[in-house]
Amino acid sequence: MNGSFDVSTIVFAILAVFVVWKLRSVLGTRTGTERPPFDPFARRNTADTKGAPSSGERDNVVTLPGAGDRPTTRSAWSATDPDRWKGFAASGSTAATGLDQIQKASPDFAPKPFLDGAKLAYEAIIQAFARGDRATLQPLLAKDVFDGFDKVVSERETRGETVETTFVSVSDGVIEDAQLRDKVAQIVVRFDTKLITLTRSKDGSVVDGSPDAVSDMLDLWTFARDVTARDPNWKLVATETGR
Repeated sequence: MNGSFDVSTIVFAILAVFVVWKLRSVLGTRTGTERPPFDPFARRNTADTKGAPSSGERDNVVTLPGAGDRPTTRSAWSATDPDRWKGFAASGSTAATGLDQIQKASPDFAPKPFLDGAKLAYEAIIQAFARGDRATLQPLLAKDVFDGFDKVVSERETRGETVETTFVSVSDGVIEDAQLRDKVAQIVVRFDTKLITLTRSKDGSVVDGSPDAVSDMLDLWTFARDVTARDPNWKLVATETGR
């Protein structure tokens, strides 16, 4: 993506063995109203698909979003412009109202770089969860979300199971809702994903999933940050399954 990275917008960091970029840890505040965490591989709407593409090196490489798509002047995001959130939230919707509040509290906020980073974080978290990579997960997640993921990983390790996952496709994130609560910005992002995932037992046999089956996933993830904090980064604070 063209343009240099703007630290005033979203950064979702990742630290893995082969990751090219070392990203900064994120800062978010938990409000206590979010839904509990979930196991990303616990539910599946599966259709048989042969010869699905391999994710290859993209499992280990994360490219930072640039700032090329954000407006060059704040006037482009004027509260008087009825189309200021066009393509991101319908005019007059609760999401648009929430984005207005967030942008007023954090004037450099722009939806496109945010969604770019959210998508990177989504893929990175799913991959890290499959690997049981706590070092990557911990700085990206709120504490209670991390605890939920960590519990599932620990249970898997106790059973001697391993998870293999391959992204077939991931839609660009869609903003479902946005709000500002006591200086904490919260944005719910919907991801429609096709994923191949399987679980192997200690002896290598497949105990769940299939290398030839594609799972359709609809996830609603909530990202949050304290707009009064100097750190501009966002953290995953809640996950749920969409309908």
